Amino acid sequence: MDTNGLQCCGQAWWNKKLIMTEFNMKKLLNSCFLLLCSCLGLSAQTRTVNLKIIQTSDVHGNYYPHDFITGDTCQGGLARVASYVKEKRRTFQDKLILLDNGDILQGQPTAYYYNYIDTVSPHLCAEMMNFMKYDLGNMGNHDVETGVSVFNRWISDCQFPVLGANVINTSTGEPHLPPYQIIQREGVKIAVLGLITPAIPVWLPEALWQGLRFDDMEQTAAKWMKIIKEKEHPDLVVGLFHAGQNAVRLSDKFNENASLQVAKNVPGFDIVLMGHDHTRECKKVVNSLGDSVLVANPAHDAFVVSDIDIHLTLEDGKVIQKKIDGELASLANYLPDDEFMTRFSAQYNDVRSFVGKKIGRFTESVSVRPAYFGPSAFIDFIHSLQLEITGADLSFTAPLSFDTSIEKGEVYVSDMFKLYKYENMLYVMSLSGREIKDYLEESYFHWTNRMRTPHDQLLWFKTPQVKDGVGQGKLQYFSFNFDSASGIRYTVDVTKPKGKKITILSLADGRPFEMERRYKVALSSYRGNGGGELLTKGAGLSSEELKTRILYSTDKDLRYYLMKFIEKRGVVTPRTMNQWQFIPQEWVKKAIERDYKTLFGEN
Repeated sequence: MDTNGLQCCGQAWWNKKLIMTEFNMKKLLNSCFLLLCSCLGLSAQTRTVNLKIIQTSDVHGNYYPHDFITGDTCQGGLARVASYVKEKRRTFQDKLILLDNGDILQGQPTAYYYNYIDTVSPHLCAEMMNFMKYDLGNMGNHDVETGVSVFNRWISDCQFPVLGANVINTSTGEPHLPPYQIIQREGVKIAVLGLITPAIPVWLPEALWQGLRFDDMEQTAAKWMKIIKEKEHPDLVVGLFHAGQNAVRLSDKFNENASLQVAKNVPGFDIVLMGHDHTRECKKVVNSLGDSVLVANPAHDAFVVSDIDIHLTLEDGKVIQKKIDGELASLANYLPDDEFMTRFSAQYNDVRSFVGKKIGRFTESVSVRPAYFGPSAFIDFIHSLQLEITGADLSFTAPLSFDTSIEKGEVYVSDMFKLYKYENMLYVMSLSGREIKDYLEESYFHWTNRMRTPHDQLLWFKTPQVKDGVGQGKLQYFSFNFDSASGIRYTVDVTKPKGKKITILSLADGRPFEMERRYKVALSSYRGNGGGELLTKGAGLSSEELKTRILYSTDKDLRYYLMKFIEKRGVVTPRTMNQWQFIPQEWVKKAIERDYKTLFGEN
């Protein structure tokens, strides 16, 4: 090569003004190589590869286009995902990669039935995912909630790996599940790393995850990124994270919803697919080395999917350019796939028979709506059951569904999923009177606004959006943490600050309530393990101390006992016990009328 050629190459090198990230350095060296080839009269082979990734997350048992709880048509679900994927595969064929990001085993009765009722047949969820040709799955916290035996059975029925790099077997110190998987398409090597939020111990009884621990996401990602880079030399790295994007510390030890932190702080990811927080998102962020990372979250129930297009340019087998774009694709206009529905029609009929079983009769209709504004028959029915099952002195519970009701008349199995949404066990814990008061202070602090005038809102809204006199405001905090108590009589003064709202007048039977006395309190396993932090931040108990306060736990979920209770009684009359109230009443009455309209968009 002559000196002009060398000068040409050198000038090209020094004129490139790029940030020296790993990828850009490769681009720079490759550009110099191509220029050198040109100077020598050589040519390189250039080709493009177009890939598509489709992600589902937080499907929550919505497999069919039918809501087995309400009896209504479901606009989401795997049956519609199957139609969407089938359409895209006509174009992309095996260059389409289908991923699920966890929380697929809990929610609708379809999941419950194959988790706990029919445990002999292949798990319906696994069969459906196999039929749809999922490439990978990932563990979610509600998948862990089903218990080791259930999720291991599901995994064994899946014809694809289910990932979980930070789900660690405590006896070996190694991942209980594959940490990552390599997918090869058209000569392109794709590494997918799976992670789950580590806050499982805050929510779930240890019996459900015995022998496992859940490591920090960022530390685990950094460890496995190094291994993947050195061992696999992938062209593309995808994070499949069952965690949301707004990080928060739980129990002072678990970094919850850390997906964005990992995307930004652990260089190497091209795409981070999120889940868990049920929040739609599709955007690009910049990591610590200045590289762009696409992050996407399809929220819940398969109403939408994350649809990611990847355009790669290769020279002599090496990726020299990446273009990654994404969107959240709505499934509203997609009909359920006929082949899917035919293939799984027998299981559909089995679930319909299960939820259609009559278990008793309600003499009155009950709705969760009044529970936001005072005592309600809906919540007090659960209180009554918890007290009767356990013989406890007090009961704590919250509205687990934002807006649901059960009409008077025949009551079916499906109604129990309205009455109690999650598969929580029932605990009895030992709490002092002062801890009970502080627990309630924390609950009502998140629940209520501090009213300074009669015209203020009673509820604490984040976005009290009202148009033409009606609206649907969003609450500042999740309503499933709005615990009320039964077994005591108390008032909630909404004009007072946190710590001074609650006045406990007596026990429900009129006996004095003592701050230093220990009481037996019935509450869900989610709450008893620290969920919602009412026991930790509120009552001031450490996560380690919580275990020492548990006196009793059921061996089945509370919904099971609800069903058995109603079956035994036959006819049930839900009643409001009226053991607490918001004050001052003259302010609260008008505020309730306003806030009801804001919350539910109607009178």
